[in-house]
Amino acid sequence: MNLEELDRPQAPPRRKNDPDQTRRDILAVATREFARLGLSGARIDRIADQTRTSKRMIYYYFGNKEGLYVAVLEEAYRNLREIEGGLVLEGLRAEAALRELVGFTFDHHAAHPDFVRLIAIENIHEGKHLAKSPTIQDLNVPAIDAARRVLELGQREGVFRTDLDPVDLHMSISALCFHNVSNRHTLSIIFKRDMTSPAALRARREVVIETILAAVRRR
Repeated sequence: MNLEELDRPQAPPRRKNDPDQTRRDILAVATREFARLGLSGARIDRIADQTRTSKRMIYYYFGNKEGLYVAVLEEAYRNLREIEGGLVLEGLRAEAALRELVGFTFDHHAAHPDFVRLIAIENIHEGKHLAKSPTIQDLNVPAIDAARRVLELGQREGVFRTDLDPVDLHMSISALCFHNVSNRHTLSIIFKRDMTSPAALRARREVVIETILAAVRRR
């Protein structure tokens, strides 16, 4: 290489064509956009700008804004279930396993407020967009299976009630963990207590775990 070639500005490396990464980038940015502004307030052009792609490319992957919104909801549930799948409950006694399951859900929701906001927004829409998802039922099967395994273990040990439904248990866990995030700002104002502080989260986490355990223990 001669001196003239050394002085010549080098062209930036071309971005490799990675459709899967492009799709993941779009979903990540769209998650923040929809969680912050809802379906009606989100803008495809802002999402395109932040992902260095084009509106045309987003429409190619997802069809339209509603299609992208449904994909974001699916991805939010998929991420939760994938992380949840890493829970090791085998080998634990029933109460310890349930503590792990409830604690995981609490920690996930506290660390992912966008997930909570998305679900709250979709409930405002009465779930009509999620109902169009062809995969949402399958995505949530593992969560119910985990609740069922823990309940059955506790029933075999003789420590949990025998009239419990795993879907009800799952909904009760979700309700308490969800409420702690969805209402934390109003609760902080009403009770003059910072519900986002580490101390408040630790205390509330233990209350939620003990509440669920008290509900399922055999009387």
